[in-house]
Amino acid sequence: MEPVLKALGLRLDALLGPDRVITDPVRLRTYECDGLTNHRSTPGIVVLPDTAEEIAAIVRACAEAGVPYVARGSGTGLSGGALPRADGVLVVTSRMRRILEIDIPGQRAVVEPGVINLDVTRAVRPYGYYFAPDPSSQQICSVGGNVAENSGGAHCLKYGFTAHHVLACEVVTPDGELVELSADGPGYDLLGVFVGAEGTLGITTKITVRLTRVPETVQTLLAAFGSIEAGGTAVSAIIGAGMVPAAIEMMDALSIEAAEAAVRCEYPPGAGAVLIVELDGPDAEVAAQFTEVERLCRDAGAFEIRIAADDAERALIWKGRKSAFAAVGRISPAYLVQDGVIPRTALPRVLARIDALSAESGVRVANVFHAGDGNLHPLVLFDDAEPGAAERAEEVSGAILDLCIEHGGSITGEHGVGVDKSRYMPRMFTDTDLDTMQMVRCGFDPAGLCNPGKVFPTPRLCGEVPGVRKGPHPYEGKADIF
Repeated sequence: MEPVLKALGLRLDALLGPDRVITDPVRLRTYECDGLTNHRSTPGIVVLPDTAEEIAAIVRACAEAGVPYVARGSGTGLSGGALPRADGVLVVTSRMRRILEIDIPGQRAVVEPGVINLDVTRAVRPYGYYFAPDPSSQQICSVGGNVAENSGGAHCLKYGFTAHHVLACEVVTPDGELVELSADGPGYDLLGVFVGAEGTLGITTKITVRLTRVPETVQTLLAAFGSIEAGGTAVSAIIGAGMVPAAIEMMDALSIEAAEAAVRCEYPPGAGAVLIVELDGPDAEVAAQFTEVERLCRDAGAFEIRIAADDAERALIWKGRKSAFAAVGRISPAYLVQDGVIPRTALPRVLARIDALSAESGVRVANVFHAGDGNLHPLVLFDDAEPGAAERAEEVSGAILDLCIEHGGSITGEHGVGVDKSRYMPRMFTDTDLDTMQMVRCGFDPAGLCNPGKVFPTPRLCGEVPGVRKGPHPYEGKADIF
């Protein structure tokens, strides 16, 4: 261990006690990646704080030593956003799992960053409320991680992303100060800047979330189609009819095959695609819209429609979709999870191009996506034991992102940029755009120690004059700096 890191480790031992400071090389390997396993880096030190004050003290110690640090929740991220630094400290918030307050009249709750997403709903469901953001990993992902990545989920079509359900955050700034960022009051919306900043502007230590009333009625159907194009036609027809379902999710034949192998969801045999549509709200409104959705699916060519009669059947319908990412491991030794956005009207064209890419490259692609808002999650399958297979998968993955940009979309909808997609940022933004974003980052973190190396392909030095560079960046080729 480098002398600076070793000295910092002794200081952290004194602050937290040796049982909450990990330096053993074998134990450190536990934290070498997040849910995106093709990016790995063993952290220099891992710390397990219990309180906001401890996190503030850790950050101050890192700042004084000039050592970079990264915050990590449950480690379920899919863009390498919590990838640690070999020369830095990984601040793991998983012990901070207290729900501090439930305010039903105010329709809000206050939670620590390590609280599991679904546990918020479990705590408030007896009062007739729930926490609306529902990533597929909601049984294990943390609210702090949801804030960092501005996570969405199957129901984001109607209810929006994490940003729409966060009212305030207590944050440790990069100089170790505890501050409150709130959606209320005049001035700049610093909370809006912080949510979705991928942990590059500070570490959240307390989150005030909005609670949503449980709807009067929920109706779910599963429609099976012969092709994914027919399913896309149904999606366009539903949205075009002026309805906003709580969720519209689609899976293609390959992802259905994986789900069947993993969880035996028993979707209709022979389906080229299945569409899951969920409506919620007042009884009369849901009943009227549900009849129309069923008709539009049949008109688009659905050869079988299943309607959930109760919560158990609804859970069974969702079981395949919620397990899809992990389930692909049953049919492929390795895979990349991609995340891009396109206009909903471009779905048929882009899906056809993805099929063509797959056929040309020989790389299988399973499609699972939020069809209602055009958020694609193609799963690019490969055998990591085969020479060159990972590289071919990366090429196909990148080509899919290029398709998203080409059709006026985005390189990420909810998984973030992290380290995985930072090289694609210049394809979507100009140098001036990227400079402006990084100047905001420099306002929060002038020393560049808070989760460095994420989001931007080349870090801008704080204090550098904006503009097109005339030569190589001073840090180019120095991977040990960022």
